[in-house]
Amino acid sequence: MTTAPEPGGPGPEPSTAPAPVEPEGPTRSESFVHQVLSSSWLLTLGAILLAVILGAILVIVTDPDVQAAAVYFFARPGDLFAAAWDAASSAYVALFQGAVYDWTASDPARAIRPLTETLTIATPLILAGLSVGLAFRSGLFNIGGQGQVILGGIVAAWLGFQFQLPAVLHVLLAVLGAALGGALWAGIAGVLKARTGAHEVIVTIMLNNIAGYLVLWIVTTTLFASGTPGVSKAVHDTARLPALLPAPFRLHWGFVLAIVLAVGVWWLMERSTLGFRLRAVGANARAARTAGISVARMTIVAMAIAGALAGLAGASQVLGTEGMLTASVAGSIGFDAITVALLGRSRPLGTVLAGLLFGALSAGGRLMQTRTGTPLDLVLVLQSFIVLFIAAPPLVRTILRLPDPEKKPSRKRPARGDAPAEQAGAVA
Repeated sequence: MTTAPEPGGPGPEPSTAPAPVEPEGPTRSESFVHQVLSSSWLLTLGAILLAVILGAILVIVTDPDVQAAAVYFFARPGDLFAAAWDAASSAYVALFQGAVYDWTASDPARAIRPLTETLTIATPLILAGLSVGLAFRSGLFNIGGQGQVILGGIVAAWLGFQFQLPAVLHVLLAVLGAALGGALWAGIAGVLKARTGAHEVIVTIMLNNIAGYLVLWIVTTTLFASGTPGVSKAVHDTARLPALLPAPFRLHWGFVLAIVLAVGVWWLMERSTLGFRLRAVGANARAARTAGISVARMTIVAMAIAGALAGLAGASQVLGTEGMLTASVAGSIGFDAITVALLGRSRPLGTVLAGLLFGALSAGGRLMQTRTGTPLDLVLVLQSFIVLFIAAPPLVRTILRLPDPEKKPSRKRPARGDAPAEQAGAVA
């Protein structure tokens, strides 16, 4: 049986355990800094920065002057560092001059021509990148952009030289025909995916091969052949996309079309009912089906829209840049578009910026090779490094010490009332 302590007697001894520590939420400034450092756009910039640094290292290691200076490094180490800086800086300066502005040109027109070339090269990349990005967000991996670009180019070329129509009507017919050709070609993969479950990656790869051999054959036929191997008849001037600037600039209205379609894709995916259904299917097809959305129909629609965008990329090449169908009309546009969409996070604005970046790398790489002797393959290496870092976000965060967006910032401080207790203990 316990007894109560006598009045005036000694009470229980105060606890000497450490004061409890409770986590406390971050301040507004801490939350803002964490949000900025963990954002996807900063991660993308970090990936580009790391790719540029690695590219500079490759330039330095392979430069003959650097290798020669390395022989007597211990005698004159400054020569090695000077040669390394000259090699890397001259390569990237030439890359900038060939992509944006050449201040060494003899006249203003030549000085701004690199920028117009960047925009011209970026036009089909933006359109094809929008195609891949829209399919990504709809839960589909549209790796068939290459074939869809080719089909769009074939249809645009045929409509461009086969008919004689007024200028505005002719351009409109050729552009819409290219979009329809790309949509039908991609729609094959969409229908097979929806009806039979055939994987779109396998189907589109096979369609790419078919389209590649088709264009090689079709430019030799009587209908398309021009007498020059690998080149079709030239499209009529009435079917050409008007130039934005006079010759010798190649920039045409296809770039404006690409920007307008980027805005249109944003509205479609973010503001329309159809876009909501496409995103729902891409996020969780089973949940979308439970909610009453036809997954099969959305699959076909997504592939058709994606194919139309890629077909317009082919039209921009045939009706704008080249003026005819060539066996290499697609180049590597369809495959580069996958990288553009990944770098742009499948968002229209990001895709436009990524397309401009890749257009700049392609345009600037030529001048870089001419002036500094740096191989054009460095551009491909830079693109590959960018893809590598974009595909491995934890690697970029580890190297640059960026926080994980899934982990909220927190800090631990003594619970309220602990500080006075500590002070009282110190006085005692």
